Amino acid sequence: MIDSKNQSPVCESQGASDPQTGGLGVASLNSGCFCISLDADALKREFETDSGTRSLYPLVMEKSPHMFAATPVFVSRDKLDSMAAVIRAAQVVITLPAYREIVLEGAPQAALFDAGGARGVFLSYDFHVTAAGPKLIEINTNAGGALLNAALARAQRACCPEIAGMTTGPVALAALNQTCIAMFVEEWRLARGGRDLRRIAIIDDNPETQYLYPEFVLFQQLFRRHGVEAVIADPAAMRLHNNVLWHGDEPVDLVYNRLTDFMLEEAAHAVLLKAYLNNAVVLTPNPRVHALYANKRNLAILSDPERLRSFDVSEDIVHTLLSGIPKTEIVEASKAGRLWSERRKLFFKPAAGFGSKAAYRGDKLTRRVWEQILAGDYVAQTLAPPGERLIADHQAPHALKFDVRNYVYGGAVQFITARLYQGQTTNFRTPGGGFAPVFTDIAAGPKLIAVHDEASAIRTSNAQPS
Repeated sequence: MIDSKNQSPVCESQGASDPQTGGLGVASLNSGCFCISLDADALKREFETDSGTRSLYPLVMEKSPHMFAATPVFVSRDKLDSMAAVIRAAQVVITLPAYREIVLEGAPQAALFDAGGARGVFLSYDFHVTAAGPKLIEINTNAGGALLNAALARAQRACCPEIAGMTTGPVALAALNQTCIAMFVEEWRLARGGRDLRRIAIIDDNPETQYLYPEFVLFQQLFRRHGVEAVIADPAAMRLHNNVLWHGDEPVDLVYNRLTDFMLEEAAHAVLLKAYLNNAVVLTPNPRVHALYANKRNLAILSDPERLRSFDVSEDIVHTLLSGIPKTEIVEASKAGRLWSERRKLFFKPAAGFGSKAAYRGDKLTRRVWEQILAGDYVAQTLAPPGERLIADHQAPHALKFDVRNYVYGGAVQFITARLYQGQTTNFRTPGGGFAPVFTDIAAGPKLIAVHDEASAIRTSNAQPS
């Protein structure tokens, strides 16, 4: 839960001193720093940048009380650099014609269609930080939370000397909104050249009921502040006429796609699919991007040394991917006996799944669920345990798990955040959990400012939104 009455900072880690921070080692801070770095008043102000978003903060607090964690996660710069290296190496392979031929074989029509240009906004590479280094557990193509996490990062305070010199990521916080806008403009330029981008539709099923609906409103207002009209819409409200996609009486140039029907196979998405296949709209992310990046079968290729070497990539890339991606294989009937006997070391995921739905730890499997896995389209991934963050949360200290999400565009990391949770997979139902900022040790951008007046509004040095 968010605590607006910030308590005195407490850092009790007895870990080794880190010469880069001049204090506690970063890993030690996850187990010994109980500081509350979130300034709830500052977060509230982030939602009050204009009249269109002022109602969002109470809506989030009412409907999503565990969306934001009050404590940060600490990840050392070398581990973040390792994540970036895995992302760059994966990008090299994913752009290869030989890789694309393999992953697109037998794919639906929507994935085979290449509209050209658009790369896909807000890809996410999600990692677990293990004792053996960061491990990429999955790639997603319509990852939510970027603007919410940007607001969260800007509302952090340096609440103790140990984190006063740390930074929250590779892009200056004040520049994150502009970075988001630039990404959509680039998608439009790649697809349409020099034509003006006039109108964006933010699309999801029954958008007002979605958990991250507040973020849709943040995007709508961000686009409008930068001179682009925006509408939040259900795909059923769209129509195609004269090869133009319309919402009401206004044409739509670009669709920011938040649907989880990645191949647009549902009847309610037929108009959007037709518009995409007719190149009547720029759709980002689109089915082809999902097939190339996010189908979990692809991890079986990216963690297979023989397949990687068949692409004639460098040994550095092979080593980086094998070190950074847990061994993943497609579940097939011929492997059933072996996979069942090895299940305690494995995690099973649906190949086209999302949001950890129908994903299972092998040591929790029943025979009934195992039969469902064998009958479905699943991959088995070697377990890579998540990191742990000790929090106090008004009670005795206890550990929450965390993963680290890298938001990526064109192979470059733009923003980093974490998700704190209890249970088998990430969720937003854990008291004290939710989205959390990632603090790291070597400043790649503006630092937090250590302020010791607890009564003052404590903000980051570049907290003003663009």
